[in-house]
Amino acid sequence: MNKTELMEFLDEKVLQYNTTTFIDSDPIQIPHQFSLKEDIEIAAFLTATISWGNRKMIISNSKRMMAMMGDSPYDFVMSHTDAQLQKAEGFVHRTFNSEDFKTFIKALQHIYATHNGLEMAFAKNQQPLSMQPAIAEFKKLFFAVSHQRRTMKHVSDPMQGSAAKRINMFLRWMVRQDQNGVDFGIWKSISPAALSCPLDVHSGNVARKLGLLTRKQNDGKALAELDAALRILDANDPVKYDFALFGLGVFEGF
Repeated sequence: MNKTELMEFLDEKVLQYNTTTFIDSDPIQIPHQFSLKEDIEIAAFLTATISWGNRKMIISNSKRMMAMMGDSPYDFVMSHTDAQLQKAEGFVHRTFNSEDFKTFIKALQHIYATHNGLEMAFAKNQQPLSMQPAIAEFKKLFFAVSHQRRTMKHVSDPMQGSAAKRINMFLRWMVRQDQNGVDFGIWKSISPAALSCPLDVHSGNVARKLGLLTRKQNDGKALAELDAALRILDANDPVKYDFALFGLGVFEGF
């Protein structure tokens, strides 16, 4: 396919998958349960954090995390007691366990109390066409609280070569101005043009088959290559193509 044909093909797939029916089988359904901005972003951040592995299990365990917080994430983060936090004991999603969850609650409390919330913590270090340095700086802010070294692996660092798939997905949810009711677009201080595609095995394989990506590893260098290709197709909203790449890979076995 030439550039025009590729754009038309992918734009059709965006229209096909960027609809509210996408929500029913996707972890983004968890933050869609809330209406308060802070509830949405905390639910989204925690859900994105455990978004690897079986999708049904991701959704199930995300619901468990919400239940442990009394289905009021922001209120729980800001006013929980140690006794309430102990209700998380025994929680596990793959390598993310109850101690990690407790640390994340403390870290989120610190972010809201000290850095004016998640949006400002990311926005303060953004660059015009990249959120990757901002993600790296956010990780430093996030782990300013007492933590086990092992917990740090659950927040990726693009400056260490990671594609940071889960945080880039979280940022897509929060920032992208979606007219179709999937992404929230509640963060106005960050431009959708600065977002990066959540690169995983599905989107990566499809991108290679379409000639958008040549690098074999799904790492930070591959993300930069894919970002550049997608910005040629749409400089203002490059990550809308995540719907096309992911949909083609997961639902069509492309």
